[in-house]
Amino acid sequence: MENITSYDTLSEAIAGLRKAGYVNDFNLKSHCLHCVPSQLELHPEDFQVDSYYRFEGMSNPDDNSILYAISGKDGLKGILVDAYGAYSEGLSSEMIDKLRVSV
Repeated sequence: MENITSYDTLSEAIAGLRKAGYVNDFNLKSHCLHCVPSQLELHPEDFQVDSYYRFEGMSNPDDNSILYAISGKDGLKGILVDAYGAYSEGLSSEMIDKLRVSV
């Protein structure tokens, strides 16, 4: 997994990924990613992280986040935005391992 493009801000990265076809928003659940509009759940074996981008807050260290570009087996593409380390609380070990590959 290689980040070909670099972005200065989270909003710039989201806009760039949207243009690249990552149009869905994923929510993180304990055992899967949930795509609200389609009501699909992607379990760890159903998706891959294509790329990720880290952003650190200039004035507040709590403003750190990671943006994941994700592809599902069925061709569904979307993004997941998460705070550093927050993904590990309450997640299944499979989900932690899947997302940790990228971090």
